[in-house]
Amino acid sequence: MLSSQLSQSVTVPEQFTIEGIAEPTILRYFQTLNAGEFDDTASLFADDGIMHPPFESGIVGKDAIASYLKQEAPDIKAYPRQGVSENLEEGTVQFQVTGKAQTSWCGVNVLWQFILNQQQQILYVKIKLLASPQELLNMRRD
Repeated sequence: MLSSQLSQSVTVPEQFTIEGIAEPTILRYFQTLNAGEFDDTASLFADDGIMHPPFESGIVGKDAIASYLKQEAPDIKAYPRQGVSENLEEGTVQFQVTGKAQTSWCGVNVLWQFILNQQQQILYVKIKLLASPQELLNMRRD
């Protein structure tokens, strides 16, 4: 009886499947981001990890990344679709994931480029909007 009570009180985070990507760190990045668990998202980065969002300079370090996400990403949902990976030098791996990002005011196709170290920590993520200049101008908030 206790086990059935425990199983009822446990919430399971939204599971992601990304065609071509099985790396748990990448899947967890999207799960925590969409759940608004920005401290957990930031914990996936190496201590000197860098997040490079669109229209921003690189944000360095877990605390700075968590603060940035709390301020800038509370209404963003990511919908990754497919990805590829490539082994780089010194045991690092690059992942490229395409999908869509949705905010309360727009949706846009996105390319996420990740580099993970040997410990499966995010060293770098660059988030690129895949939109024409005119589409980007049309998305500006008035």
